[in-house]
Amino acid sequence: MNFFLETIKVLLLSIWYNVESFIHIFVPTKKKNITGEVVLITGSGSGIGRLMAQEFAARSTVLVLWDINQDGMKETARLAKQSGASRVHYYLCDCSDKNEVYRVADQVKREVGDVSILVNNAGIVTGKKFMDAPDSLIEKTVEVNIMAHFWTYKAFLPAMIANNHGHLVSIASSAGLIGVNGLADYCASKFAAVGFAESVGLELLATGKDGVKTTIVCPYFINTGMFNGCQTKWPRLLPILDPDYVAKKIINAVLTDQVFLLMPKSMYLITALKNVLPMKQGILLGQYLGAFNLMDTFRGRSTKQ
Repeated sequence: MNFFLETIKVLLLSIWYNVESFIHIFVPTKKKNITGEVVLITGSGSGIGRLMAQEFAARSTVLVLWDINQDGMKETARLAKQSGASRVHYYLCDCSDKNEVYRVADQVKREVGDVSILVNNAGIVTGKKFMDAPDSLIEKTVEVNIMAHFWTYKAFLPAMIANNHGHLVSIASSAGLIGVNGLADYCASKFAAVGFAESVGLELLATGKDGVKTTIVCPYFINTGMFNGCQTKWPRLLPILDPDYVAKKIINAVLTDQVFLLMPKSMYLITALKNVLPMKQGILLGQYLGAFNLMDTFRGRSTKQ
């Protein structure tokens, strides 16, 4: 009987969520007010991190910037103040170092207060085929792209749970949904980031902490410098994304409590096709549609942060 009732419940909820999504095509979702929220962004010294900081600043938030590039953070702080941030704080922090994450997190709590919006954005890529990548670079990719998420959640999630209020944002990648030739360690770390964020989100719902929202962001490759020179075989279907566009879409997803954000929209179809096709065809589809000029892009360089 319980199995029957649970099945009916899942089916009804599935129908409701689909109807709700259809309605939102015509009726925009109401955006929440984040004025005064404390927003921490890792990897905020450049790229998408800097652009997100400016977008959050325009909504009168308190910004906390983390990066290993102090000059970059100073510039981001200056731009954020110009954009309207009520306060801006920045800290040198190597997110791959668990002890440093905990130490700087304690400093943030003392000097700024509890973080209510956490954006795990810091990321690196080795740009080498798996067998050519030194062990140290593979370990660094995993430490920055996924293990740092564990440590920042451990540091800041308890206060969100206690208040039943907050938002966890994971900047993952389309490479966390579909494997890409030449990016084995990067894809592994991003697959892990997606699974980790989704699982924590389910834990929060299961324990009744529905006031703590989660957003998982999976963009195709962005023209920020990390993937300079990448060429897509399908520019209309899978364009290299504009950083300003991506930052604006992420902020909108946070304001509307969107759980998954895939960019461009074609990624929703590609991911669905990969999951419903037989395994071999699904892998080939992902590899074919996701293929672009990676090896030429990365020749002669290693890690980009």
